[in-house]
Amino acid sequence: MTTETAFDLIFRNALLRSSTVPVDIGVKGGRIAAVEPKLVCEAVEIDVGGRLALPGFVDTHIHLDKACLLDRCGHDHGSLGDAIRAVSAMKRDFSVDDVYARGARVLERAILHGTTRMRTHVEIDPRIGLRGFEAVKALKRDYAWAIDLSLCVFPQEGLTNDPGSEDLLIQALRNGGDAIGGCPYTDTDPKAHLARIFDLAEQFDIDMDLHLDFDLDPSWWHLDEVCRQTERRNYGGRVAIGHATKLSALPPERLKAATAQLAKAGVAVTVLPATDLYLMGREATHNAPRGLTLAHKLAGDGVLCSVATNNVLNPFTPFGDASLLRMANFYANVAHASVGDFDTCLDLVTELPARLMNLGDYGLKVGNPADLVVLDIKDSRFAIGELPDILLGFKNGRQTFERQRPTLFPPRS
Repeated sequence: MTTETAFDLIFRNALLRSSTVPVDIGVKGGRIAAVEPKLVCEAVEIDVGGRLALPGFVDTHIHLDKACLLDRCGHDHGSLGDAIRAVSAMKRDFSVDDVYARGARVLERAILHGTTRMRTHVEIDPRIGLRGFEAVKALKRDYAWAIDLSLCVFPQEGLTNDPGSEDLLIQALRNGGDAIGGCPYTDTDPKAHLARIFDLAEQFDIDMDLHLDFDLDPSWWHLDEVCRQTERRNYGGRVAIGHATKLSALPPERLKAATAQLAKAGVAVTVLPATDLYLMGREATHNAPRGLTLAHKLAGDGVLCSVATNNVLNPFTPFGDASLLRMANFYANVAHASVGDFDTCLDLVTELPARLMNLGDYGLKVGNPADLVVLDIKDSRFAIGELPDILLGFKNGRQTFERQRPTLFPPRS
């Protein structure tokens, strides 16, 4: 038992995933100063009541700049190409204020659902210019009280075949871009596209997060080239690929080889269940393929993985509420995850994406920011299965939201 006189706040009776019994969490100056049972201190106290406390969910892949577009299109598109073309036509008219408003709508939902860290992909090209980037940069500033937002700038519609895109990318990277992405399958020269994205990543010393291999034809892919470039440039641990739905179409021996290749190169994989399931296999008349790469299986074989939101209410994904707990539950259902896999499924939206984003200060540990969300459950093993309410959120020791527990009103006897 520790006696301390200088905590600003103490969370009492918080259940951590790493503890078998509830502990107290002492906060000082916005950071965690102690994690142990029965702290003795005169400070503001919040009794968590033995419920599960997490450092917040981590969303590694979302598109705030093109969210909430369903009211602007008839949504009669069914393929990835259709979705890209639909948004390409609309984004010519996006203003900074428009992107900001739509992004804020989704960002606030994410905060209320317990997300404390997020990487948003931001399209950069001559059609949108830097308007989307400026809007999302403003969101990063204005919502820093509740969420850490990282901006990954990328060319959605190609690079070598889209004059002006590279100059705009460089401008964005010089003015606040935190990471760089790519989309080689939309480029007429995918290898040159990838090489240039790697060049820029090295030039600015930033991480890479690519859209890759987003279909179900395993006869060709760009994964080999990404792994080759990653190893040649010693960039392992700093490269992620999103979607990678081709992996779901591989027979067991090829999947085993690809898994080993990814693990050896240090290339991470982000699975985006809502979009991957919505866009893959749409042409099938029966027995439609799921198109979902099994992140929990890859993680068990040494590949760093995450599960993330991707798109919300737009032609790519006409669903979504930015809840990563719901997304992890959705993933677990479709991926045939067993109850024994539930802990890993929770890892896919917490610890593992934090590692993917190289967040060295993530976690409920002494010295880290006092970022904490409380789930209305007393056994972390069933958080994925039960989808408990998320009751409270704190960022740097300051409360950011509260959700009241629902109340039943039975008839009086």
